[in-house]
Amino acid sequence: MAASSSMLSLGTTMPAFTLPDTVSGRAVSSQTLAGKPSVVIFICNHCPYVKHIRSALAQFGRDYGDRVGVVAISANDPVTYPDDSPQAMAREVADAGYPFPYLFDETQAVAKAFHAVCTPDLFIFDAAGKLAYRGQFDDSRPKNGLAATGRDARAAVDALLAGTSPSATQVPSIGCSIKWRPGNE
Repeated sequence: MAASSSMLSLGTTMPAFTLPDTVSGRAVSSQTLAGKPSVVIFICNHCPYVKHIRSALAQFGRDYGDRVGVVAISANDPVTYPDDSPQAMAREVADAGYPFPYLFDETQAVAKAFHAVCTPDLFIFDAAGKLAYRGQFDDSRPKNGLAATGRDARAAVDALLAGTSPSATQVPSIGCSIKWRPGNE
């Protein structure tokens, strides 16, 4: 069943985090995103909504990665969803061509701090670390016939890079619910 993002209040400060990159094993901190616009997107490997935007998300990372900090995070419970294990995440980076770190939130504390609900769930912060956009990557969905382009995310990042605010009209993301560990729901 599809879930919608919580639409965290604009202006919220980016929650601090340090999580392991599933490819390099190195810790990646929210501090590495400081001082420039940043994109944090909660994804997973098995979700059809994420699979639908996979190529466009990789292209987004290639197009903006030199000007914007980008990280993807999976918080899914790999015990009940082994396709979302750190090892599978590392393979997904290579298979999808993601040029950004794909981090594993084992405790799910980071997802909770962001109020992430679904995959994909997108958060874009300005250079001061304040939430400027949250919601859908674009209006494509697995079965609506629209190509994934990242239009909404691109418009938000372009506005920040131009020194303006993204449009206040922001549509919640829709996707698979985050697969919480028992007791973390």
